[in-house]
Amino acid sequence: MTPKERWLAVLNKQSPDRLPTDYWATTEAHQKLLAHLNCATDRDLYTRLHIDRAIAVSPRYRGPTLGKNSDVFGCQHKAVQYGSGTYNECISHPLAHYPSVEAIKTHYIWPNPDWYDYSHLPEQVAQWADYPIRGGGSEPFLIYKKLRGDVQAFMDLIENPDIVHYCLDRLFDLAYTNTQRIYETLPGKVDLSYVAEDLGGQESLLFSPQHIHTFLLPRMKRMIHLAHDAGVFVFFHSDGAIHDIIPTMIDLGIDVLNPIQWRCQNMDRETPMKDFGSQLIFHGGVDNQHTLPFGTVDDVKREVRDNIEILNQQNRYILAPCHNIQAVSPPENIVAMYETAHELGTSIS
Repeated sequence: MTPKERWLAVLNKQSPDRLPTDYWATTEAHQKLLAHLNCATDRDLYTRLHIDRAIAVSPRYRGPTLGKNSDVFGCQHKAVQYGSGTYNECISHPLAHYPSVEAIKTHYIWPNPDWYDYSHLPEQVAQWADYPIRGGGSEPFLIYKKLRGDVQAFMDLIENPDIVHYCLDRLFDLAYTNTQRIYETLPGKVDLSYVAEDLGGQESLLFSPQHIHTFLLPRMKRMIHLAHDAGVFVFFHSDGAIHDIIPTMIDLGIDVLNPIQWRCQNMDRETPMKDFGSQLIFHGGVDNQHTLPFGTVDDVKREVRDNIEILNQQNRYILAPCHNIQAVSPPENIVAMYETAHELGTSIS
């Protein structure tokens, strides 16, 4: 099977020829791995390690000139060193000081969907015809936190709910229109859309269930219906301890659960498998907080073996790291993850 056929077999509850895999990594980790394996291109890497990576497609920005280090929302970013690499962290929050919806309406200009060009997408997809295609989707509260600042964003849920509703409506509308246009430009070509919000911390939910139901779920449901109406599977991402909200997300219509951060409270692999294994496809599961960065090659092999044994019942698992592989992770561990997955995963059908 091609990578695309392999993913679609799992998504359609059929038997693939082997276990599918996916790949997420920071730029620094990716470059280290390319060099370690002497691979010249991403495609070479995917072929070498039998990676069935979902290829993400998105429009090109063609709108007004952006300020230095600013994104389309007016948030400024700075490269911040964390030891073995950098992340672009948001350092300015353009809506932080507005006290009301009226003030935001008066002074802030929201991005326009017409600022984006979609014409290149068919050519991009044609270059990756054998791979699953991911396009569209939403993660607006992540953007809202940048617009208001993390602390203020969470305080707003109680103190300024009208601002939260107004801003999330604008952000969801932009994501919805973007997703529609991707589907229209690539009819029948998009396999999955990323409908996400980080709802969990290491030990519990980051939001109260009431706030999740009030601010996020109705808007996420709209995105999920858009995807399903287009024949697209919904890939739901949320880090952390989210066991208590998973039944609600299943009722909402998600198809794939990522990343199975199994060291978090009530996310040990057996519990989600027992509670939700007949209803979801599991994606991720290889720990990159401890095992990939700090474990041995044998530790990685053991975890891959355990993941397959626990999560791949009835061919409902796509193996991947539980988030972006960090530069501190030895390339040998990454290679061990994929080579073990390929060795053990060839007998799953």
